[in-house]
Amino acid sequence: MVKKVDHIGIAVKNLDETLKFYEEILGLKAAGKEVVDEQKVTVAFLPIGDTEVELLESTTEDGAIAKFIAKNGEGVQHIAYKVDNIEEAIAEMKKKGIRMIDEKPRYGAGGAKIAFCHPKSTYGVLLELCQRD
Repeated sequence: MVKKVDHIGIAVKNLDETLKFYEEILGLKAAGKEVVDEQKVTVAFLPIGDTEVELLESTTEDGAIAKFIAKNGEGVQHIAYKVDNIEEAIAEMKKKGIRMIDEKPRYGAGGAKIAFCHPKSTYGVLLELCQRD
């Protein structure tokens, strides 16, 4: 079902400041920024090899990323796995007893279809299923 690690999501307080680190210190180059209103975030993807680092900054004080940072501080927030068919992947996860945050796919950055698995079912890791067409 899982094809590869699509991206690793990192929650940050200040996207522009964090981008400087990734670009100037690590030598990565952002593929642009995008606001995802549905998730209350501004994101930047930094390609590295055949995967990406996704930096996520909350656009509101009540967004999931703002809540994550308030509880845990900045850092890795999720790991996204590429799947070919998100609907089938969700059904398979549910069939195997995995608790889903998203019963149906939702819109993600770059037009991806995404769905999150609850960390209580995945040994404490927020897993994202990601289908890019």
